[in-house]
Amino acid sequence: MRVTNKMLSTSFLRDMSNNLSNLQEIQQQMTSGKEIRRPSDNPFKVARSMQLYSNINANKQYKENISDTINWLDTTDTALGQAGNVLQRVRELLISAGNASYSESERKAIKDEINEKIGELAQILNTNFDGKYIFGGTRATTKPVGAAPDASTNNTKLFYNSRSGSELELNSTDVNVQNELAMIKTKMSVEISQGVSMEYNVTAADVLQFTSEDGTQYNLMELLTNITNHLDGKDNNGNPDTGKALELINTSDLKGITDAINNLLKIRSEVGAKQNRMESAKFRNEEETYNMKEILSETEDIDITEKTMEYAIMQTVYIASLQTSARVLQPTLMDYLG
Repeated sequence: MRVTNKMLSTSFLRDMSNNLSNLQEIQQQMTSGKEIRRPSDNPFKVARSMQLYSNINANKQYKENISDTINWLDTTDTALGQAGNVLQRVRELLISAGNASYSESERKAIKDEINEKIGELAQILNTNFDGKYIFGGTRATTKPVGAAPDASTNNTKLFYNSRSGSELELNSTDVNVQNELAMIKTKMSVEISQGVSMEYNVTAADVLQFTSEDGTQYNLMELLTNITNHLDGKDNNGNPDTGKALELINTSDLKGITDAINNLLKIRSEVGAKQNRMESAKFRNEEETYNMKEILSETEDIDITEKTMEYAIMQTVYIASLQTSARVLQPTLMDYLG
């Protein structure tokens, strides 16, 4: 086969085009910092990169969930501490009121302070964080607890609050009432990593309705009502009986408040354990995100030193091909004249 001048030219142009294309590809990789510019460059690496991006974005959302939960738990812990202080003060007042030498006016003063403490407890249980009532269960947009003077005794009464602001009767047969009560008592959960969820809130029912270590079931709302009635010198049936009232103050009332304080301490310790778990989850989340970003970088980022050397080599090859072709393709039209 005879090799013509055109064949040499065509071969040269094809090789020059390939060299220039390779040079351009490396130049684009250096300017973008990425090994892959389009899926066709490396389908496997592109698929892996897309999965890593998806996992990193999911981890970012988990981190936000964890941070919000930590703030929620911090607010809950503070509120429980305040509620504990209120009940501790009520206990101190009960110990004083149980003294038989106290006069009726002194007990009335104690009762007035306890009435204020009941209102304060309601305010604490209506603590709001980020637009939600932290003790409201899944019905977080409505106050879970209300406090108002009792119509018959004028003492402050604590009760579950309905959406309309009225009292929710615990023994009501109304389906809507029971649904609202169920929502107040229901825990909320948050996803902190793939497939891992955790209940994080404390409900008003956890504080107001509980079982003591000895198995006694309490309703703190009823207990506080009984305490103020006993301080008025009435027994559990509402009949005037100062002696019986003093006996109840020194026994059932004092034990009930002590058990309520212990219940709060137990709840608060559980909140502390959840705070520790959230801190650990936050650390793991940050470690996982760092590791995935490192793998992503290894998958799609270039080694700038390596690419710089490759670019220099390709540039040398391109220049050498130009110089070689200048010698191989020396003949011109003038060589064929004459």
